[in-house]
Amino acid sequence: QVQLVESGGGLVQPGGSLNLSCAASGRILRISVMGWYRQAPGKERELVAVIPSAGSTNYADSVKGRFTVSRDNANNTVLLQMSALKPEDTAVYYCYGNVFTIPFARNDYWGRGTQVTVSS
Repeated sequence: QVQLVESGGGLVQPGGSLNLSCAASGRILRISVMGWYRQAPGKERELVAVIPSAGSTNYADSVKGRFTVSRDNANNTVLLQMSALKPEDTAVYYCYGNVFTIPFARNDYWGRGTQVTVSS
């Protein structure tokens, strides 16, 4: 089994910054893709940013130039640096991982989510 645990959510004023981190643990062989999704009240979950183990990142158009995703493959962690936050960024942010496990299997895993609220 694999666990993804997020940290770093909270309340921030518009224009402010916030960092989210996520650590994966369990019987992990390797993680193909890690990243972040978010879900605002009354809306569907949407991609924020994902990063493969090798290759280029993928960002939602709404966060390009404001958010940066990075990962530490050795420690199975992913970080989301958010700046110039807007009220429309308010949502529950979920960590995501596409994980190869021991014994061999490949599945999608999700964290429980962390609330980010952008408000004055």
